[in-house]
Amino acid sequence: MAGHSQFKNIMHRKGRQDAQKSKLFGKLAREITVAAKLGTPDPNMNPRLRAAIIAARQENMPKDNIERAVKKALGSDGENYDEIRYEGYGPGGVAVIVEALTDNRNRAASDIRSFFTKSGGNLGETGSVSFMFDRTGIVEYDRSVASDDAVLDAAIEAGADDVISSEGGHEIYASTEGYRDVAKALEAKFGEPRKAALIWKPQNTVAVDDETGEKLLKLMDLLNEHDDVQHVYANFEVSDALLAKMGG
Repeated sequence: MAGHSQFKNIMHRKGRQDAQKSKLFGKLAREITVAAKLGTPDPNMNPRLRAAIIAARQENMPKDNIERAVKKALGSDGENYDEIRYEGYGPGGVAVIVEALTDNRNRAASDIRSFFTKSGGNLGETGSVSFMFDRTGIVEYDRSVASDDAVLDAAIEAGADDVISSEGGHEIYASTEGYRDVAKALEAKFGEPRKAALIWKPQNTVAVDDETGEKLLKLMDLLNEHDDVQHVYANFEVSDALLAKMGG
């Protein structure tokens, strides 16, 4: 249960902080509303809602905004969002998965397709790239929460599949079926995690040159800035120098 977090440099790029805060809060609120609508409004009984609230807290979203988003799910006049997964290839043949929540499927599909096309990639059918990823649960803690050995022991006891500890923190992976129990057991021991979610984890990553990497990072930014897009996953690695240049 060890290894190197190959896709970390892509997963945690932060955008321009202030300008994107309200957009980010809107996306987080949308996920909270949808999660509460699809399940129960009680986060202790609804793992997806709990994950959405944890994500909102990590971004310092005000408590009032969180409560409002939950209440919106209980009203009959709330918007209805469709959950859609788009799959395609970016520059260099890199596999990309885009998860969206949209109230206008045509607009979302048209915009996302145009982003892929402009970047030199192409949008594919559902299933065209997801076979290169594993659907898995992840629970993340800051480095300071406990030693590598303590986290590893707790994760094994909780039934996790893999643990990666690095300078950036501890990442605990669990199956989609066991993820909720693993997250609960770890929270009881270490407190609330900085992240708990179901993700698409690439089975392998491809190192790309800086020219291709720059195009890919621009595509990631375009996708992430779209109001309907919740998450973007890709199976590439770029150099630290390029990440620094692009403000990653």
